[in-house]
Amino acid sequence: MFGPTPQRAIVVGASSGLGRELCRQLTSEGWLVAGLARRTEPIERLDAGILAVEHDVTDYASIPALFMDVTARLGGLDALYYVAGAMPLVEPDEFNFTKDSVMLEVNCLGAVAWVNEAATRFQGAEAGTIVAISSVAGERGRAGQPVYNASKSFLNSYMESLRNRLSGRGVRVTTIKPGPMDTAMTAHLTNQKLMAVEAAAHKVLKLASSGREVFLSPAHAVIFAIIRNIPSAIMRRLRI
Repeated sequence: MFGPTPQRAIVVGASSGLGRELCRQLTSEGWLVAGLARRTEPIERLDAGILAVEHDVTDYASIPALFMDVTARLGGLDALYYVAGAMPLVEPDEFNFTKDSVMLEVNCLGAVAWVNEAATRFQGAEAGTIVAISSVAGERGRAGQPVYNASKSFLNSYMESLRNRLSGRGVRVTTIKPGPMDTAMTAHLTNQKLMAVEAAAHKVLKLASSGREVFLSPAHAVIFAIIRNIPSAIMRRLRI
């Protein structure tokens, strides 16, 4: 007798932080996992069974063929997790197009390039799960990180559009909006309480098949419901 076929996932942005931890937890639950990142050594150290693939998400032209190759090597695909993100430090009085373009390329264009491939495959199969890691930063245009906030707002809207398009085709499209997590990207946030990536990954996996837009912390759902309704004139004075 043959056992059940393992479920298969691609995690884009898997070399550190939440992406690496998602690879670890998915593998421990019996999934076949491909972890994609510019640095593959941290993925390979997790588990010899993880398919570690070197990839830069801004190499858009390579993505269609790479998606097909990785899916074939996994023997199929059940879920795509887009975790890649960029948030360089931007000073309060800094306007830096080089930093801004990196955020737009990774957080927006890379996400579209990968998620479009999964959406095409899953709508044909009438099954599958697409998860994108967004951020509470996308809820308002706050002063500290204008382009990062805008990139996550874009991601939220894009995923909502796909959810509306694919919900009748058996495809679950989930947007996860965490607050700050304890990762290398947030190492400069010394004055904030950071969620451990182990706990964050566990929650992401529980929410992955919900097919909704969800905050990782219930408290943030309340806080940002208030922030979304603060008039702009007051937001400018609050500087949050």
